[in-house]
Amino acid sequence: MSSTTLGVLFGNRDFFPDHLVTEARKDIVDLFQKLNIKHVMLGEQDTKLGGVETFQDAQKCADLFNKNQDDIDGVLVVLPNFGDEKGVADTIKLSGLTVPILVQGYPDDLNQLSVVRRRDAYCGKISVCNNLRQANIPYTLTLKHVVYVNDAGFEKDLLKFAAVCRVVNGVRGARLGAVGARPGAFNTVRYSEKILEANGISVTTVDLSEILGKFQKLADNDKVVQNRLDEIKAYANVENVPIEYLTKMARLGVILLDFINENALDATAIQCWNSMQSNFGINVCTNMSMMSEDLMPSACEVDVTGVLTMYAMQLASMQPSALADWNNNYGQEEDKVVLFHCGNWAKSFVPNIKISTAPILGSTLGEENTYGAMEGRTPANPLTYGRITTDDLQGKMRAYIGEGQLTDDELNTFGTRAVAHIPNLEGLMQHVCENGFEHHVVMNASKTAGILAEAFQKYLNWDVYYHEKN
Repeated sequence: MSSTTLGVLFGNRDFFPDHLVTEARKDIVDLFQKLNIKHVMLGEQDTKLGGVETFQDAQKCADLFNKNQDDIDGVLVVLPNFGDEKGVADTIKLSGLTVPILVQGYPDDLNQLSVVRRRDAYCGKISVCNNLRQANIPYTLTLKHVVYVNDAGFEKDLLKFAAVCRVVNGVRGARLGAVGARPGAFNTVRYSEKILEANGISVTTVDLSEILGKFQKLADNDKVVQNRLDEIKAYANVENVPIEYLTKMARLGVILLDFINENALDATAIQCWNSMQSNFGINVCTNMSMMSEDLMPSACEVDVTGVLTMYAMQLASMQPSALADWNNNYGQEEDKVVLFHCGNWAKSFVPNIKISTAPILGSTLGEENTYGAMEGRTPANPLTYGRITTDDLQGKMRAYIGEGQLTDDELNTFGTRAVAHIPNLEGLMQHVCENGFEHHVVMNASKTAGILAEAFQKYLNWDVYYHEKN
């Protein structure tokens, strides 16, 4: 993923000390260099010290932002002093940008409240936010009302904001692939393409017969197949898998990657049963696991909004996501749950991963036709979980999000599996069922629920339930 680029707007007000703007510019340049964040800002000669104070300044800054709109991921408003509230709002409105905005204000020093160093950004930030609110422009706040740019707390604010920008901009332009029809028995993964499209998310579909046709024409000894075969062998333990099945996985992997590249897709959702086993004689899990590990998330059972959730969580954490079933209670412990799937989780979740079969599918499709499922146990890790869905009856997007902990509690079963501790899990399950969410949940080994909630609710205007302890 490329580094973040932020448009930076320095607010200024004529009767406050101007040199504070010059100091702030240096602070920002130094911090951005440290964090590998790029910037677009007025030069010191473009306006008085490169700040925004008048309407003419706002026009110049807005024009600069507009010219660089394809590169700007978000806007940082810096208030070295009180700032000009109209200048900030006018800049955003005139620029036409619809990216996230972070508002920062510098604190005053009690020993430097003379006219030479007095800032009043504590008050100015309130005025700036008031003007943005009047203009119906959403914005993000720092954890502390006022904070120095070189404070460790602001560094955290900025990195969190960069993640919010990644989620918002990535989701708005997401390109998803739907490979095959959903399994006939799974109404739960229905979704609305039109609602997704209205939110800037496109879905490219392909019939499984097209994939099968290309699969049959691709020779086992083709160089690209052999290269993929080598990648599979390097990826996971294959000692119990016959070579003919591994080669089938390689052929299928080549075709899926071609489909992704040809259509510039960010993520895919694939019909993983039962046509796959009947016509290909394998499970697609291995290839899905490898794609997710390579940050090209892939969800089973053509769960398109499930893979959208995987992609959003990946954007927030810059780590792979996994799709799981809310599968089993964990004995009598009401705040623990077993997460499970046949075996398409990225290797990041299952360090000891190996390629196996899928006993549940194999009971009806023949276990010899299910080679390609993955097996392994997820160790203790931080956990962000959640789910995006299209509410077709109300014509909008909805989501729930929360955090917990993946644990090392004993679990004796097959497939890819984990135990999660989630505070007030019973309350969460009440919400999931009352609101008709799918049985699939997405997990990510991070603590990024706040980032996702901010992106979904504030900037994408989705209905969001942020699950907390009570």
